[in-house]
Amino acid sequence: MTARTPAHPVDDLFVNRWSPRAFDRSEMPEADLKTILEAARWAPSAFNIQPWRFVYARRGDGNWQVLVDLLNPFNRDWGQHASALVYLFSDTEVDGEDGNPGRPNGYHAFDAGSAWTHAALQASTLGYHAHGVAGILKDEIHDKLGVPERYQPQIALIIGKRGDVAELPESLQIRETPSSRMAIDDIAFSGAWG
Repeated sequence: MTARTPAHPVDDLFVNRWSPRAFDRSEMPEADLKTILEAARWAPSAFNIQPWRFVYARRGDGNWQVLVDLLNPFNRDWGQHASALVYLFSDTEVDGEDGNPGRPNGYHAFDAGSAWTHAALQASTLGYHAHGVAGILKDEIHDKLGVPERYQPQIALIIGKRGDVAELPESLQIRETPSSRMAIDDIAFSGAWG
């Protein structure tokens, strides 16, 4: 595993979280998945609208294959070995109040990203890994999962415990290590851009 060293002191939780693809095919207790989703529930959101919604299945339940089949083929090849799949949606609209019409929610995707981060970090504290993927069959999701059109599919969270890297295709085996990050000076600027 590649050593990850932060340039400034942060909690190990942030540095140790990463997104593997090799999962061990184990079942996850429902209580663990609910704890992960509970952490996501407590994410901050603009105006406290909480626009995120989740559709999930655990390995072994009757909905598992439906959710596996909504991953694109590349992600399905390895994601099917996880313990849980969670599809994250965000509400693109804000309901109107006092008889006023609703309006677009310009922050729905940002807020859903916050919920994803909470879920991923909570998964880590429970000994799981969460890998967020955008490679999902977005054109089929609304129909197959009964999701209202106003909810935009964002990502799938593929969650499980590490498995044997040798079971991945060779091209993925070499990538099965925590990635580095850009330097802080390349992403954060004092006073003005660059």
